[in-house]
Amino acid sequence: MQNNLHKILSDNPVIPVVTIDNLDVIDEMINTLVQKGIACIEVTLRTNIAWEAIAYIQEHYKHKILVGVGTVINVNQIKKCIDREVDFMVSPGFSPRLLEACLKTDIPFLPGVSSASEIIYCQENGFNFLKFYPAQLNGGIKALTNFLAVFPEVKFCATGGINEDNFEQYLQLDNVLAVGGSWLLKK
Repeated sequence: MQNNLHKILSDNPVIPVVTIDNLDVIDEMINTLVQKGIACIEVTLRTNIAWEAIAYIQEHYKHKILVGVGTVINVNQIKKCIDREVDFMVSPGFSPRLLEACLKTDIPFLPGVSSASEIIYCQENGFNFLKFYPAQLNGGIKALTNFLAVFPEVKFCATGGINEDNFEQYLQLDNVLAVGGSWLLKK
């Protein structure tokens, strides 16, 4: 039910999470990421120009980088993702309505979870690839290690507090396919 999400996460174990508030920085940003071997990006919907930035990246870099949309928190945003034909969607959490809307689209969706109850709910609705967010605040590596024992079939993309000092530790876990963070573009 999560379409191509396993391949996206497996092929892209480190996913930059970016908030774009100036279109003039996009070319340099994408070129920097591509030079680092990054082929996937999550653009958050935290600014007034996020959709414009997503469209620009899709238009100019479609064959160089997958474009995911992050901070998807309502059905209207899902509709815009469908219209934009984005490569994947990411949410910091979920609601029954959000999951239902995502199941009606072919776009891979990564719902955010932070507890065992949320993992169970997502699994009951066909989601086994989940975003663990905010990872560091919710127990980090220890929590994910515990989740592996209880939910061995669930795979995670950990975000929130992931940085250049700890991302490799997360990627060593058997239930973590990818990590996301903003550190890749920090100078």
